[in-house]
Amino acid sequence: MKSLYLILDLGSMAIPFIFSFHSKIKFNRYFKSVFLGIALTMAIFIPWDVYFTQHGFWGFNDQYLIGKRLLGLPIEEWLFFICIPFACIFTHFCLTKFYPGIKLSSNTTRNLTIGIIIISAILCLLNTSRAYTFTNYLYAVILLSFTLIKFPTILQQFYLTFIVILLPFFVVNGLLTGSAIESQVVWYNNEENLGIRLLTIPVEDIMYAFTMLLTCYIPVHIRRTQKPLYKT
Repeated sequence: MKSLYLILDLGSMAIPFIFSFHSKIKFNRYFKSVFLGIALTMAIFIPWDVYFTQHGFWGFNDQYLIGKRLLGLPIEEWLFFICIPFACIFTHFCLTKFYPGIKLSSNTTRNLTIGIIIISAILCLLNTSRAYTFTNYLYAVILLSFTLIKFPTILQQFYLTFIVILLPFFVVNGLLTGSAIESQVVWYNNEENLGIRLLTIPVEDIMYAFTMLLTCYIPVHIRRTQKPLYKT
C-alpha cells in the first residue's frame, strides 16, 4: 500500500485534532505553543534524520510511500514530526487536565531522572561506534539534565503520561517497523544500534520517542507557566 505511512501519520492526528475543539478540552487555544514546540522538535530531529538517512543508518521502503521527498526524506517522514507530537501532546494535555493530581513526588522524579541519565551515559560510552545508540542516548543525557535543572516539574507528570502514550506508540511504530505487514516501512541498519528489538521495534526508539515528545512539550510548559494552560 503506497499510502500506508501517510495514513498512519494523518490517522494519528485526526481524532486529537477534532477533539481539540471540544468544549471540555479546548486544546485549540494552545495551538500556537504546541506548533512552536513542533517547530523546535523538527529543528533538532530533521537534521538528525537527514544525516542518518544519507549515511544509511536507517531508511524508508518506497513500497509504502507516495514518492515525494524533501532533503532526501519522504514527505511522510516530515509529517511524522508534526502529526505524532501533536497527538501525543494532546494526550498529555488531556491526562493532566482531567487527572492533575496524578504525579510522581519531586524526590522520586529526581532520583528516576538521575538514574536514566546515568544509564544513558553508560550506553553512550559503551556504544560510541553505534551511531543511533550513541546519538540517541547522548541527546537523552543532555535533554534530561537540562530539564531536571530548569523545569523539573514537567517530569513529575510526563513520565506517567508517557507510559500511556507508549500504547499507541507500539501500534504505530510496530507497523512502521514491520509488525503485521509484509515488509518494513522504516528499516534500520543493526550495526548502528544495539540490535535489541521489542517485537519489531528497536529498543532505542523508546528513548527517541521520549526525548522527541519532551522537546516538543517544553515550549508548551513555558507557556503554561506564563498563563494557566489547563482550565477547568
